[in-house]
Amino acid sequence: MAAPAHAPYAAWMSGYCDIAPGHPVHGPYHDTEYGFPQREECVLFERLLLEINQAGLSWETILRKRSGFRAAYDGFDVDTVAAYGEADRARLLGDASIIRNRLKVDAAIHNAQVIQGLRDSHGGFVEWLDAHASENGAPRDKVSWVKLFKNTFRFTGGEITGEFLMSLGYLPGAHRPDCPAMRDIAKAKRG
Repeated sequence: MAAPAHAPYAAWMSGYCDIAPGHPVHGPYHDTEYGFPQREECVLFERLLLEINQAGLSWETILRKRSGFRAAYDGFDVDTVAAYGEADRARLLGDASIIRNRLKVDAAIHNAQVIQGLRDSHGGFVEWLDAHASENGAPRDKVSWVKLFKNTFRFTGGEITGEFLMSLGYLPGAHRPDCPAMRDIAKAKRG
């Protein structure tokens, strides 16, 4: 769901808040997931995998293929995906229900292995995110997040990292301040 290169995130996202509500594909994602905090490893991995696969495509394409991704990647189970071998790569590259791109498939497997390592170093993926959410006493900015992600994961450039973090509330801009989803996000953060 990358913003046009010339548009600041907040300005572009206000447009998403205008078009997504009521849309059969974007609406449910906008209203109940985008910008909402998530803590479950498989949900975080799914979001990262979907954002990586969106590169070069529309977010609607990815949302329409979401169930295909879920089936192809074993429900986004990190341990299962981390153990994929050549037969699994071949299966994924032949699966028309997902995006068949070798670099993206390889990134999914590699990133699942990285997430396994984050369990040992930080307690898990969400704990790693939380541990890096601030820098020098202030919320970490996008540039710093992108550098961290590029040094940690594969296929995580600026747009992918920015969207991933915005979709989870680690970066601002998922919704305009007056969007009704903001009330639900505030409730989710409280408890």
